[in-house]
Amino acid sequence: MHLDFALILTVLTLVTAVFWLIERYYFRRRQAHEEEPEGAHKTVEVVGSLFPVLLLVLVFRSFLFEPFKIPSGSMIPTLWIGDFIVVNKYAYGLRLPVLNSKILETGDPERGDVIVFRFPEDERVNYIKRVVGLPGDTITYRNKVLYINGEPVEQEPAGRWEGVGLNRNRPGTDPVKRLEYLTEDPHPVVIYPSRPNGRFESVTVPEGHYFVMGDNRDQSLDSRSWGFVPEENLVGKAVRIWMHWDCSRGCVDFSRIGDRIE
Repeated sequence: MHLDFALILTVLTLVTAVFWLIERYYFRRRQAHEEEPEGAHKTVEVVGSLFPVLLLVLVFRSFLFEPFKIPSGSMIPTLWIGDFIVVNKYAYGLRLPVLNSKILETGDPERGDVIVFRFPEDERVNYIKRVVGLPGDTITYRNKVLYINGEPVEQEPAGRWEGVGLNRNRPGTDPVKRLEYLTEDPHPVVIYPSRPNGRFESVTVPEGHYFVMGDNRDQSLDSRSWGFVPEENLVGKAVRIWMHWDCSRGCVDFSRIGDRIE
């Protein structure tokens, strides 16, 4: 069962707003003329006092920044299981909470951005992947190399990938790390040379959609499997790691706190 935290927060904010209005414009005015029952007034006052706090949280979470936890290894080595990240909610437009309708244009995803989005096959679930294909691009993935519009994306060997803790390599695997140049600044990807390449036909990204992939290329459920991300499903751009939690390695890994996500 997936709890819609945005919906819960919005409902709580509206409920406390009603109590805040009652306390401010009903009880206070009546109290000037006659004494009110202490119990009723106190309850309304306490519940109404939560309204400014909840409103602040709602605005901050809906329009500015939102925290997320990384639950899987699909973005290794960029993001690890146990990372807690901050997502910039205004990078790709301001959207109303719950309705998710855009009210202000602020920008579009660029190739190489790490984005959070509502999974097209179950919009109650948030996914995080890297944008590799923009509208109009033709994407091919062959022999563990990404092709964009017929041109291979440069890769540079960067040694073995040595995972640790929750992110340790599975027994019998020998993953390698490569630097991939989607932009001028490369990002790392993990490849399992012994794994079959699989089949993936070339596709052209339709308007208003994006093609995304995980940096852990052989262990990622992404656009190669389920298709494109619609623009209306975008949640925001992942920008920083604010905590890493792995109790197989002493719980908090302070070395990752504050790292930029690139």
